Amino acid sequence: MGNLRGSVLMVAAMAGFALEDMFIKSAARSLPVGEILILFGLAGMAAFIALALRRGERVLHPAILSRPILLRAMSEVAGRLGYTLALAFTPLSSASAILQATPLVVVAGAALFFGETVGWRRWAAILVGFAGVLIILRPGLEGFELASLWAVLGMLGFAGRDLATRAAPPVLSNVQLGIYGFFMLIPTGAAMLAVTGGWVVPDAATTRDLALATLFGVAAYYGLTAAMRIGEVSVITPFRYTRLVFALALGMAVFAERPDAATLAGSAIIIGSGLYTLVQGRRR
Repeated sequence: MGNLRGSVLMVAAMAGFALEDMFIKSAARSLPVGEILILFGLAGMAAFIALALRRGERVLHPAILSRPILLRAMSEVAGRLGYTLALAFTPLSSASAILQATPLVVVAGAALFFGETVGWRRWAAILVGFAGVLIILRPGLEGFELASLWAVLGMLGFAGRDLATRAAPPVLSNVQLGIYGFFMLIPTGAAMLAVTGGWVVPDAATTRDLALATLFGVAAYYGLTAAMRIGEVSVITPFRYTRLVFALALGMAVFAERPDAATLAGSAIIIGSGLYTLVQGRRR
């Protein structure tokens, strides 16, 4: 029963993240990325502060100055910045497809930095998954989009965040980590605006998009956390890939995107490699 509830929660969380991406991409039509990061960071931080206070947790904890948390903060900046730029300048479907390689990078990072055993089969699957990313990127070919590299930066940043989270002090809750993660978006966005300029007063529609992005993002984060605590990780984790299904559907319905054969093929390779890696890890 726990696995069933966890699986449903994971699928719901992935739908929430896909909707968050959609609303951020919509807001990027009229707002500079730096401003989106500031406003999204402020709203997300406020939501997690409210949750922390409700649970009786400290907003500021001495453990935030530990090395893993500082590395996590830097990775959060790279992930959010890269992925937000990818959402702004590339199709939602391709950005989301590249993001699906994050678990493969996490497995490789766990082997390199935490000494976890990764057999040759899983290393082979990781390399095949990276080949899927290259198929989507198409470097050197006519369909190559330089802006797609922002999605790669975002994927690497989120993988680094997940790895740093594993080494984070256990005294910090997921809610507290959410506060610090969203806070880092504020100075990052301010630095971008200092260079690019162009602060825009958001209209009613854009304000709505940012508010809904925050709502779905916070709800999805909570659903993800609950899912991982209710069921077995090896059973629940594969449902992360449903995010791509939702992203493809939203991209086609809202932004009139039509993913080409290379994007679909690369997506299938990434997901297949990720599922194979999870199965091999469970057998171990």
